[in-house]
Amino acid sequence: MMVAIARSVVADGFDIVGATARRTPAMIVSPDVLEAAAPEVEEIARARSGACCGIIVSAFGDPGLAGIRAAMKLPAVGIGESAMLEAAGNGRRFGVATTTPLLKAKIDALPEALGLRSLYTGTRFADGDPEELVRDPARLRAALAGAVEACIAQDGAEAVIIGGGPLGEAARELQPMFAVPVVAPIPSAVRRIIRLVTA
Repeated sequence: MMVAIARSVVADGFDIVGATARRTPAMIVSPDVLEAAAPEVEEIARARSGACCGIIVSAFGDPGLAGIRAAMKLPAVGIGESAMLEAAGNGRRFGVATTTPLLKAKIDALPEALGLRSLYTGTRFADGDPEELVRDPARLRAALAGAVEACIAQDGAEAVIIGGGPLGEAARELQPMFAVPVVAPIPSAVRRIIRLVTA
């Protein structure tokens, strides 16, 4: 699903090839799992580095991204950082709507690391178990819509990121429902990696 979303926005002359981490759960819902994913993500990047011109880490906490950048010269981006940089464009205040409350501290740390703390309005979480929500697209969309609305109405967000790779389809479906930009992280990362690769 994430590769399909990425391919739908990729420019002519580029292709997206996916690689899946297998040693951690399919969905990252806790800090421990996020940390555990990093070494395998780095291994995948090293193994594929000769066959690509850029790397996207398609998990919202960007696991392994720092290690990839330290180890290789290829441009590399994460969907979390890419979405935040896009959402904060033109000085917009932005929030995050997602499903994983155990990752709140990790999400809160990212705008700080990117120098965007003054624009970050916080994260709102969809009601329901994250893994159950992703198995029910209509319920996921409705729960995330409530979190997006809270970001706008209660926190004053001028753009809202849908925080998570597995939430990619819901992110695209939510965009037309709101007057403020709803930022989908996978397309943000694709646009950013293409800019870096072609710079």
